[in-house]
Amino acid sequence: MTHDNDINYRRIEQAIRYLEEHFKRQPELSQVADEVSVSPFHFQRLFTEWAGISPKRFLQFLTIDFLKARLQESRNLIEAAEAAGLSSQSRVYDLFTTLEAVTPQEYKQHGTGIQIEYGFHETPFGLCLLGVTARGICWMSFLQADEDVTQALHAMKEHWHNSVFHQDQELTKAFIGQIFPAKDRSQQKKLHVFVKGTNFQIKVWEALLRIPEGHVTTYQQIASSISNPQALQAVGSAVGSNHIAYLIPCHRVIRKDGVLGEYRWEPTRKKSILGWEMARQGL
Repeated sequence: MTHDNDINYRRIEQAIRYLEEHFKRQPELSQVADEVSVSPFHFQRLFTEWAGISPKRFLQFLTIDFLKARLQESRNLIEAAEAAGLSSQSRVYDLFTTLEAVTPQEYKQHGTGIQIEYGFHETPFGLCLLGVTARGICWMSFLQADEDVTQALHAMKEHWHNSVFHQDQELTKAFIGQIFPAKDRSQQKKLHVFVKGTNFQIKVWEALLRIPEGHVTTYQQIASSISNPQALQAVGSAVGSNHIAYLIPCHRVIRKDGVLGEYRWEPTRKKSILGWEMARQGL
């Protein structure tokens, strides 16, 4: 399954990699366009339509110095929210996504009796698989470069392996329209996710939801926020096992030295999402 939008996103990824690799010599637009096999005019338009800013400006968001400064800003924001108490915390964060977990009994039964509608859709970050239940979005994964739809579907079915699956492109398309609205984001509807995980994983995922768009945090900050500051490895594992990409924003967790680090759906995609979010925040 190959789509024009997915091909365009792969070009953007390729351009980001090239710009990073040749950052010191500041390649010209024509050189980047040549690398992704399109004309300079077409590449400039393609990238600016996607990010809202130029490729060079976009890359500034991904430098270690910028990300370190962003970490401090995020820490200050989160600490201020926590100091103000829970009632104002929700106003500070204005949580876009709310979370519900399976019950202990459902966890033991591995999803038995749960009906999941799914579909494959274009997003600003390439093709994704979306799974939806009556209780919320239960799966979102981006297809990787060497992955086909069968493999992506298998991963979802492994996670919810006793559930009943049915493809419904129209239903899931409506959710994609809510996740990535074409126009005014201020009118964006709140979304509800439905997760299956251990109590510890759920605490970590809830902490991820409190990281505002365009901000980043560290594994240490997440561990401290769930009152378990020594559990860095367990936090890293929980972040990596998140099964709802983008909405539970594990892409906003980076290393304390400002390095972005790994990402379940490819490291370059993590850079793409973070830079795209920061551009939308008008930084």
